[in-house]
Amino acid sequence: MLRTISTKALLLGLLGAFLLSPFGTAGPAFAQDTVRELTQVAGNVWRFQNNFHYALVVDTSDGVVVVDPISADAARWLEAEIASRFDRPVTHLIYSHSHGDHASGGTVLADTATVIAQENAPDQMDGVAPDIRFSERLNFRSGGHRFELTYLGPGHGTDLLALVVRPENVAFIVDAVSPGRLPYRDFPGADIAGLIEQIERVEGLDFQILAPGHSRLGEKADATAAREYIEWLRGAVAAELKAGKGIDEVVETLDTSAYADLGAYERWRDLNVQGMARWLQESGEVD
Repeated sequence: MLRTISTKALLLGLLGAFLLSPFGTAGPAFAQDTVRELTQVAGNVWRFQNNFHYALVVDTSDGVVVVDPISADAARWLEAEIASRFDRPVTHLIYSHSHGDHASGGTVLADTATVIAQENAPDQMDGVAPDIRFSERLNFRSGGHRFELTYLGPGHGTDLLALVVRPENVAFIVDAVSPGRLPYRDFPGADIAGLIEQIERVEGLDFQILAPGHSRLGEKADATAAREYIEWLRGAVAAELKAGKGIDEVVETLDTSAYADLGAYERWRDLNVQGMARWLQESGEVD
């Protein structure tokens, strides 16, 4: 049975901050509830929710391992919760990648931690410089747990890594896969061919539970489903463009009903089509 520790604090959300949320939409600034929870995934592996973003927390007998600080406010809440719940220091801070909505606020946790990032990460992330960088793979142990870090290659960013925690066999995958949900908006900044390869690398990992940076818990089949949707969309949009249709017409006429049950479908369906069409043209796959 899952155990949950939760708190809600009323926060006045400015428009710019709200737009960073994966479910944000344009509109006036308004009061927003900040939802923060620490929920047990399996064994000593916990998932920290900060609104629509998630980090990973592993309580080991040697100390606590955290993946992604998310933001300064989130990290301060998490630091206090770790001290109260586990009464151990944060010994490792791992960055899934350097995008600001996951990599901000690390100074709150870095004082006691060895900081780890993929070698393509910038010299500093919100004031934190990694102590350890790795190229393809890095494994380490802490308090009876094994941490297996794998570089996923370029696609969504250039420094995205996956983490598998053993013995719980939990994989923490950020942004490349969000189980049961469409990809984010119009694939902003992504090389979609690379994104597909990133998901294929996730599929090649050995794990049982997929703990994503957004959306619900899942399993490896959710990674396969995400890849198959993107591959289908790539082929379908390319065929329509090659048939002479403009992007607006493709958005209007493309039959995506097979995916209508996925989360964020009403909000992001059109943006997914637009983003795929843009990438196909910019990448030269379609003239």
